[in-house]
Amino acid sequence: MQHSVRLFVAAAACAIAAIVFEAGRADDEAVPIFGIKIPPGYRDWRLISVAHEAGKLDDLRAVLGNDVAIDAYRTGKSEFPDGSIIARLAWAYVSSEENNKVFGNPQSFVAGAPKEGVQFMVKDSKKYASTGGWGFAQFDDGKPADEAVLKTCFPCHEPAKGHDFVYTRYAP
Repeated sequence: MQHSVRLFVAAAACAIAAIVFEAGRADDEAVPIFGIKIPPGYRDWRLISVAHEAGKLDDLRAVLGNDVAIDAYRTGKSEFPDGSIIARLAWAYVSSEENNKVFGNPQSFVAGAPKEGVQFMVKDSKKYASTGGWGFAQFDDGKPADEAVLKTCFPCHEPAKGHDFVYTRYAP
């Protein structure tokens, strides 16, 4: 089992490194409500963690952080400082026939097509005080998601209040 987990994490890391995700960037467009734009260079941020989400999400995701967020994770801060930005990229979770042939079993899954664009959490405790200090954004094919989508972000993150509304833990 532990070997399978290591293999999955290694495969996920390789997939994340190998897949070129072109977001069709619309840098001048900001999301409604929060006014967040796609941060330049976010694809070069450090990896916080990877995950496979089952159920309705059924995706493989990578969570990245800017230097401020990474420092908060590494130093074990209970709250993220202003300026922290966390990015979530997700892909369809698909079986790799090529890898399965090598392993001799249907056990390898890789990142497929991008899912639900790229999402960001931006910490600004004054500007976003009504949403726990976080602003939320989602860009689908480089275009800002509509207001209805963004209104679901904070209610989803409220159960993680004890961790400053962030679900992802740092994977050293």
